[in-house]
Amino acid sequence: MLAPPPGPPPALAYRGCCAGYADGPVVRDVDLEVAPGECVALLGPNGAGKTTLVRAALGLARVHSGHLDVLGHPHDRLPAGAGLGYVPQRHTVATAVPATVAEVVAGGRLGGTGPLRRLLPARRRRDRAAVLDALDRVGLRGRARTPLAELSGGQQRRVLLARALAGAPRLLLLDEPTAGVDTAAARSVAAVLRESLDAGTAVVLVTHEAEALAGVLDRAVRVEGGCACELRRREVVAGG
Repeated sequence: MLAPPPGPPPALAYRGCCAGYADGPVVRDVDLEVAPGECVALLGPNGAGKTTLVRAALGLARVHSGHLDVLGHPHDRLPAGAGLGYVPQRHTVATAVPATVAEVVAGGRLGGTGPLRRLLPARRRRDRAAVLDALDRVGLRGRARTPLAELSGGQQRRVLLARALAGAPRLLLLDEPTAGVDTAAARSVAAVLRESLDAGTAVVLVTHEAEALAGVLDRAVRVEGGCACELRRREVVAGG
């Protein structure tokens, strides 16, 4: 009997991973896999290493030992345009020059193509369509030409989410996506994440507000004391 064909590789896989910075690891011996279309929350106190795990996947923290694969590639050999989206932990967006909402979201389309290819008319049309679609998904299409500085902090966080979505990510990493937003905005974020999950995107989010996103979570992992362990659902709803 023939063996069944192998399934798709994990979107994100930590195997015995110790990650941190130049002065040493922050988290140790982490074993965690995230499948395509799965949503995993990283919970735990400030300074426990949740953001470090995300930063390691982005190449912004050091993997001291063990293995970390991102979208089927070693973390340090991820090709440009592989499909990695990121929403950082910040309440507002700081830009060096004035920019409209659409211009900021268009930054999510820059990966994976050279500057000359981005000038091709067909590519420019696709980029514009992707930007408007991402703004539609976060409810800000009507503000596409608005200067970013005129938006509220909660709206700016939705712009950051739209920027990540514009690149059609296969893995979406979010650091405190509902911090500083009201209940209605948190529900909007959850709805957008559900659409992405249904389309097969894997989602990993750092949060202190798991209850607001409980409807889209498949699993939660508590990070504390340099270690990570999976939580039962009632622990997630209770805040882990």
